[in-house]
Amino acid sequence: MGPPDFELPPVDPEAVARAVDVLARGGLVALPTETVYGLAADATSDAAVRAIFAAKGRPADHPVIVHVADAAAIGTWSRDAPPAAHALAQAFWPGPLTLVLRRSARVSDLITGGQDTVGLRAPGHPWAQAVLRGLGRPLAAPSANRFGRVSPTTAEHVRADLGLKPAGAVDLILDGGPCPVGIESTIVDLTGPRPRLLRHGCIARSDLERVLGVAVESADPTAPRVSGSLERHYAPGTPLDIVAAEALAGWLQSRPNLRLAVLAPPASIEAWPGRRPPVLAVPAPATAGAYARSLYADLRRLDAAGADRIVIVAPPAGERWTPIHDRLLRAQAGSSPSSRDS
Repeated sequence: MGPPDFELPPVDPEAVARAVDVLARGGLVALPTETVYGLAADATSDAAVRAIFAAKGRPADHPVIVHVADAAAIGTWSRDAPPAAHALAQAFWPGPLTLVLRRSARVSDLITGGQDTVGLRAPGHPWAQAVLRGLGRPLAAPSANRFGRVSPTTAEHVRADLGLKPAGAVDLILDGGPCPVGIESTIVDLTGPRPRLLRHGCIARSDLERVLGVAVESADPTAPRVSGSLERHYAPGTPLDIVAAEALAGWLQSRPNLRLAVLAPPASIEAWPGRRPPVLAVPAPATAGAYARSLYADLRRLDAAGADRIVIVAPPAGERWTPIHDRLLRAQAGSSPSSRDS
């Protein structure tokens, strides 16, 4: 999705050393990756991994991704990895790609949700890499937020969601700036006869196919469970609707009294067709990369606006926009009134 339009702060060696110390003692550290902030624990410690699930309120059967320093970990954290795994790692690691492989004997059931597969990723963010190399062990690290809610892309998001101990759930938060990609990694399953795309991310299906030289299929009911694959996910507390630009006037006409928080192209905001102006109107970025980088921060702003409903004018179609549509549709499902009782 292209490079970020901001510079990351330089790695703070003292902060990294504190994080390594906390992790080595079995604690939880929220740290930046290029995708979203992760809630990290020593992947070799069952007690530390259990603490992740408790802090997030995460179901025990929902696997977490293991973050590794580099491709050398494929041989120790998985077994019988196909050549495709090494080809994709060479092309995209470190970076926002998770490989689902057969797990090795050293991988705990707590990490895999009881499955025979494990998701591995080498993050590209320099702060995450510094912590991994300082600790010398992989990290289990799902997103650093309450399960099912909007993912965090800044340290402040983590503080708002999970908080620091003693009142909160996290021992240490590393502030490495806003995440440059802004949405979760692409997940590809390499455990079957053909590669399968299990979660859309900024590395697109065509990118994978260009490296592998074969078609990458879509997920089916036999695919392993992976992070972010639930129908209801990434959800704000305020009900959310996605409305096509051409249907916006009619949608507003049938709901004249709603107080709305809106994410829409600037032209739609300037020519707002409703009788009542939005409580908050956030201009939607024009490119897929910029939209993804700001998506979760924008959802949080909209959720905090005190509106009756969030309205998002549907973004453009196209392969680079697919992961954004995926996140928005899951957020819409997760914010519906019925989902809050589930």
